[in-house]
Amino acid sequence: MENMTTITSSTGEKKSVIVRRTESCDAHKITELISPATAAVFGRVDVIYLLEKANLAVTISTAKNEVLAHSAFVDHPIGDLVDQASWEQLLQTHFNTTKFTPLNTIFLHLFAAQPSFSISCAKEIIRTVFNAITELEYICLVTPYSSSLEPALMDIFEPMPCVTEGFQCGAFVCHRHNYCPRLHVRRARATDLIDLTSLEQMKTVSDCWPVPDTLAEKIEAEDEMNHVAVFENDGLTVGFIIVSGKLNLLMLNKEYELGPFDGLRKKKAEKRSEDLDPESQPEESTVDIADPHTQSEVNEAEPVTAHITEGSGNDAASEAEDNAFLIQIQIDKRFETRSADCLPYVFRLFPEQDFCIILVHTLDSDSPLLQTFIRAIPRDCRHRDLYIFHRSGLLKTIEVRAVVSEDKSAIQELVPQHEALMEDLDLFLHRDPDVQAFVAQVEDQIIGVLVIKNEQDIEYIRANYDIENFVYFSHHQREEHGRLCQFALNPIFQHYAKHFLKEALRLAHKSCLYYRVYPSYHSDKRVTAHSLTAVLSCMVPVRPRRQIIYPLEDLGINAPSTFITTEQVPYALNHINRKLTMEPKVNINAKIVVVGASDTGLAFLEALAFCPHLQFNNLTLISPHGLPEHLSTDNMSFLAASHCYSERDHAQLSLCSWVNVVKGKMTAIDRRMTLVQVNGDHYIPYDQLILCTGRQYQMLCPTGIDISTWSLTSSVPEQRIRRYTGHIPSNLFTLNDQQDCTQAYHWLMENFVQQEGNAVVYGDTIDVYTCVETLLQIGVTGSRIHVVHQTAAGSLSCFQSLTVDQAVRTALEKQDVHVHHNCLLAQMNDGQHPEPLTSVSFTTDGLPRRLECAVFFNFFHKGVDYDSFKAVNSAYLLFDERLVIDSTYQTNDCKIHAAGPLTKLSRSCYADQWSHSYFNSKEVGQELAAILLLLFDPTLEPPAKPAPDADRIIPIYKQSKITGGKLPGGYHYLHVTKPSGYTDVSPSVSSTQGRSIVTGSVETGNYFQLRFSQHNMVESITCLSFKPLPVSNYLCLYGKHQLLLNRLYARFDEELIQDLYSYFTESWCMAIFHDRFADFQQEVHQIMTDELRSDSTSLTKLLETVTEGTLELSEDQSGQREALTKVKESVLEYLQFNQYHLPMYTQPALL
Repeated sequence: MENMTTITSSTGEKKSVIVRRTESCDAHKITELISPATAAVFGRVDVIYLLEKANLAVTISTAKNEVLAHSAFVDHPIGDLVDQASWEQLLQTHFNTTKFTPLNTIFLHLFAAQPSFSISCAKEIIRTVFNAITELEYICLVTPYSSSLEPALMDIFEPMPCVTEGFQCGAFVCHRHNYCPRLHVRRARATDLIDLTSLEQMKTVSDCWPVPDTLAEKIEAEDEMNHVAVFENDGLTVGFIIVSGKLNLLMLNKEYELGPFDGLRKKKAEKRSEDLDPESQPEESTVDIADPHTQSEVNEAEPVTAHITEGSGNDAASEAEDNAFLIQIQIDKRFETRSADCLPYVFRLFPEQDFCIILVHTLDSDSPLLQTFIRAIPRDCRHRDLYIFHRSGLLKTIEVRAVVSEDKSAIQELVPQHEALMEDLDLFLHRDPDVQAFVAQVEDQIIGVLVIKNEQDIEYIRANYDIENFVYFSHHQREEHGRLCQFALNPIFQHYAKHFLKEALRLAHKSCLYYRVYPSYHSDKRVTAHSLTAVLSCMVPVRPRRQIIYPLEDLGINAPSTFITTEQVPYALNHINRKLTMEPKVNINAKIVVVGASDTGLAFLEALAFCPHLQFNNLTLISPHGLPEHLSTDNMSFLAASHCYSERDHAQLSLCSWVNVVKGKMTAIDRRMTLVQVNGDHYIPYDQLILCTGRQYQMLCPTGIDISTWSLTSSVPEQRIRRYTGHIPSNLFTLNDQQDCTQAYHWLMENFVQQEGNAVVYGDTIDVYTCVETLLQIGVTGSRIHVVHQTAAGSLSCFQSLTVDQAVRTALEKQDVHVHHNCLLAQMNDGQHPEPLTSVSFTTDGLPRRLECAVFFNFFHKGVDYDSFKAVNSAYLLFDERLVIDSTYQTNDCKIHAAGPLTKLSRSCYADQWSHSYFNSKEVGQELAAILLLLFDPTLEPPAKPAPDADRIIPIYKQSKITGGKLPGGYHYLHVTKPSGYTDVSPSVSSTQGRSIVTGSVETGNYFQLRFSQHNMVESITCLSFKPLPVSNYLCLYGKHQLLLNRLYARFDEELIQDLYSYFTESWCMAIFHDRFADFQQEVHQIMTDELRSDSTSLTKLLETVTEGTLELSEDQSGQREALTKVKESVLEYLQFNQYHLPMYTQPALL
């Protein structure tokens, strides 16, 4: 909605202003604008409360954010004059009018402005609102407080005469045609092209637009199937419409899923509906708007764009008449929001056709016109999207009402065989107070149904999801929260989905709706049946919050409520409230294809999918196994964990609701045609290609040396790692993801665990040890396991800690696991055919070693997948051992970006050893998304022209690098360290001026080490414990100053800390583990920095004196005193606002 304009005050002063949606931070400035005259009309107004409940709020401000005016609009009249669900009857009874409907009417609840700008601001706001809401015809002001208005509103609103005596109420109305009349549409003339020269900024809604000479020829050559029309405003042509009835429907049906629209064809026996004129609709219409292809609920496993269905019936209708025509539009951007005014006209040109379609390029910016169309599901199209509008969509007689028993048969026709819906309807019809059901109908035909239940888990939702990014809970009563359980709407009327939800909120007296998407593996059919997708595009996805892992037994009565701590089945949460019902999302149709379901790729997709104001319609993930799957048992985790995403995280994000998943491998890239080849025979087009394939364990290639003649590894000639091209034995496993681990687990349970034979685990990474521990856990005895290392005994291990390394080696010895060092694989099955693999031979620096094996696990070497390398290299993307990128993640092709371990910086950066593999993969993916959003998010300022050498600046990452897993000996292992972009082993912290604190020992299973930098910040965390670790808690310790950890140095030196595990379960540290502590810490830092900017005392020194209780402030140190006062207030606000998570802290109100 945001736009810039110029307004003039009553004294003639002109100001450039921004007309935008109101933000909550404007509330204080709006309150200052409210005058006694304003209160006389609108009553006493709580601005924050009004902003929470208003459907639309508009503010006019200057570039310096000075608020000049504000208006708030709600879908019912002011105050308690009438119940919000019954205002239509009020206007009909007392003002004798029937033209006002919930679709075309909204009510002004507040207008406040600076006196000198009140008139011009009021008119600008009214114009903006009519422009923003296509269906709006009337803005009403119905108030019980006054029968007269202030001058600024008197110029805009006209009074409605009351026909009932004694009814104390003022009613006024503002008509659209006075401030934003609909554009006149007429047949084009050649002379209209002259007006185009005076128009500077034009918006094209089409995949192509003819040059003026060709357009002139089209005007001259009009016939029954080809028309050209113009938009006209005050006699001036402001846009053109090209209409064509000649379509290649065979191609369109091949490229798009048109089954729900009968292939855009009309069957011979079908009766044509009457021509619909929205300006003069008959009282009774014979148009049949019932459609069996109604969007209904589906499981979370289906993406929001739905899967392609074969056999849609298009072939059967191939000989039927065409039932669609195509339009192309070019219009002045100032009138872009009025482009839908042409629809009644173009349908009159083709009275026999029911569908109007538009083809747009995927990289074109969104248009308000497309908000009224339905986007067709793409099949095999390149860089165009198809939008469809049905003639019946012109009807403005949509009505939303409560379900009655007579509706059941019509609802069953709309959504056949939907048992869960009918059960919920029966509950409502039997007067269940927790259930409300509504239908939407047009011309007495039911086109949609929804069911709302009271939301009982408000505390859980508030604690587990970032819902407070969208609502202030204190302004919503408990009964105003509802759960959307069922939703179905005829796709012809999909553009009314938000209106349907808005009306349901009003009629149900709700202000917030929540919709849950449960994971597909959840066994409760009653729950999974509620996972619809038809409504997701109207709602915003809500991010899950990181939870504190509470020591509930230690906290006792100070623990949070069981409503918060009781673990529920994880689900993804979607939300809509009154504020969002009139805030359309910006549709991004660009085809963004991500290759690789790595942590980096998933973080990138998460960042795009969870932009609340954007709707990415063409996100695609290409991965051999799709998105990570559910683990049926913990014993399947053969690999170490990065702790970027847990299984619960995947369920709470539900990326499959927003992303199209293609299972396969990238085998080629066609840069000229912008296509990705998958599995050698399938092609996927892209506008932006994101390569996040990472590096995987590759099938090892034996040296081929006969150990009977050559035994010393040191004598083997050095050679580059070769690609293995032979047969891969069925009992040789190279594990890279959870799908591989699941397959290996099932094979082991069926073919190995209860049988004889040895397992050989080959490699030097931490995955070797996590694999061994998994084998031990599933029942394989240690004597059957052989761990084979390529490195020599005593060399630096993967743990970067001698203590951990020694603990693991001791555990292996106790389990009788055989460990071999300095071994290089020479042969499989003595050089014979390797199926099945029964023996492996190694060269060593001593006697050669030959091991019998029944299963072999390969963790030898990580590299770029060969198919990915071949695709990248054949596409002439710069590859120098890894894919070369610049500091903005861009390859030598501006349409291809890459991130993760696959990549390296250009040699011009002089950082050859730099790699994303040494950083937090999730942070890397988020930064990549931030770069891409600059291309698509209209709310972000376009990037300024970079400095000449900006692409050589090495990116800086701050989040920790995390490794964890379960190691032999039953140890739970966690290692958190400072990211380092150059070497696998970070510089030793002990070599700096830092300090190391250690408690416990590996023998007792409670080893805990904290390493601090020279600035007393936590730089490294190492845990080795027999008990499961509260990993998310410990990750919060990284980067914290020792003073924040309750003066850790002093307490440790005083021998008050014997066990760090127990120390970090004490109640004082719960606030540090809170997910909003980082924001609070930044706020405090900003307060101290601002207040002490001119003070000579350092911030660190001041904090030290505060924590030690030795602070004494003199009179001339008022800045410090004021800063500390503000910090204390901030601390109390933080604890009070998050009390439901932090009840162990005493609140001032309770003292």
